[in-house]
Amino acid sequence: MAMTFFKASTIPTLIFLLLSCNLITISETQTPPTPVAGLSYTFYRSTCPQLESIIRQNLQTVFISDIGQAAGLLRLHFHDCFVQGCDGSVLLDGSASGPSEKDAPPNLSLRAQAFVIIENLRRLVHNACGQIVSCSDITALAARDAVLLSGGPNYSIPLGRRDGLTFATRNVTLANLPPPTANTTTILNSLSQKGFTPTDVVALSGGHTIGIAHCPSFTGRLYPTRDPTMDQTFFNNLRITCPTTNSTNTTVLDIRSPNVFDNRYYVDLMNRQGLFTSDQDLYTDNRTRSIVTNFAINQTLFYQNFVTSMIKMSQLSVLTGTQGEIRANCSRRNSNDLFMLPYMENDQDGKLASY
Repeated sequence: MAMTFFKASTIPTLIFLLLSCNLITISETQTPPTPVAGLSYTFYRSTCPQLESIIRQNLQTVFISDIGQAAGLLRLHFHDCFVQGCDGSVLLDGSASGPSEKDAPPNLSLRAQAFVIIENLRRLVHNACGQIVSCSDITALAARDAVLLSGGPNYSIPLGRRDGLTFATRNVTLANLPPPTANTTTILNSLSQKGFTPTDVVALSGGHTIGIAHCPSFTGRLYPTRDPTMDQTFFNNLRITCPTTNSTNTTVLDIRSPNVFDNRYYVDLMNRQGLFTSDQDLYTDNRTRSIVTNFAINQTLFYQNFVTSMIKMSQLSVLTGTQGEIRANCSRRNSNDLFMLPYMENDQDGKLASY
């Protein structure tokens, strides 16, 4: 089994080498998808022209210190959009009405620092431009830059989302985020209801080319016996990482290039080294096997389909115009701050920024 790992000190250099020699700007190679009503590729051109540079420059610094945060931001965007649309609802804290989306089981493994990073970006953007950019737009841009700054393609995304006023219940969250134990049929059925094709599903699953997973999300493939679709050596190594069914250890999602956004994830699947059932079954299932193979042998094809599917996902059930609001703090509705003086919010920002 080929396993390539990089020392933390070499990761930033590797990423920027990838950016300089392997950058694909999708918007220049194919026509970008048409934005839904209310969104635009030039939404903040006159009101906050420095928006994207603020986010990208800040994230470059974050990822040099911890490239693992790229996967955390990408996953945060996924989990926001698949549950009642890309409205920033996953960012909200719980309230008297009940626990928040982030308290639902599928979101308990989201990186805590990802929420802090989004709030820090919100503070920087609002300090520069005023309270005109939504937390949901910032989350979408952060996910895009997480892909780019870990070696993936650069592309434009439509902006103009507004932030939701409510968060989804536990049951709604569970119903809209298929677990890593789900098979291809379950995932295709779930995502087809949101307008995604099998190609979209396989392309979006490629987000697992970066990031980590906790043992409980895949130990069902290890105990009591090996999942027969899993490579034997891969299985042996995972049993060392997760010596019991309740181990809390973690491992990488892509054993070949765990910190680089590339097509090696699909090579893993072809070698029966996909970590989750939801990953490996994409190669086992005849409906998606050829798509996996095509992405494994053609990285540009993967990038193009990933970008198209990501832009499609980023526009799910968005709020625009006068809908929703532009939050002054990504974790709470503005109505919660009616009696908060401006200097009090700044103090709170300072605490978040130094967390």
